[in-house]
Amino acid sequence: MPTIIIKTQIKADNQTCFDVSRNIDLHKASMEHSNEKAIVGKTSGLIGLGEWVTWEARHFGVKQQLTSKITEFDSPHRFVDEQVKGAFKCFSHEHVFISEEKNSTLMMDTFKFESPFGIFGKLANTLFLKRYMANLLTTRNTFLKQKAEELAKNS
Repeated sequence: MPTIIIKTQIKADNQTCFDVSRNIDLHKASMEHSNEKAIVGKTSGLIGLGEWVTWEARHFGVKQQLTSKITEFDSPHRFVDEQVKGAFKCFSHEHVFISEEKNSTLMMDTFKFESPFGIFGKLANTLFLKRYMANLLTTRNTFLKQKAEELAKNS
């Protein structure tokens, strides 16, 4: 199963980083390039344990829907969202927040996924999908870092 790990250093406390990362509205803003929007379930605000959201976005020129649910939740240290329905055979996205020095957090995303279509899915992973997903997560995290640091500076 392909695994992507993204580490982002943020000059903000754990709680701020945790809340920014689970904020539906900020997620939408970070994914404007794919016109991603929350259409069913928890469609705005902070998502929590047991809650789910269906996202609609355009990737690779195709409009897709993906439903994920928060399956683990330990505020402000960790949460996990998993695909309930969507294009992947399965995925799990673990978000971990580690306090470092005063008002500094290491945000670590571990994204594990399995593509459908057997050998063709594995080939797609190698050729482009793993790189595409890593870029998507990095873009999102860069946006969230900026928002968390703005909030920390203004509080």
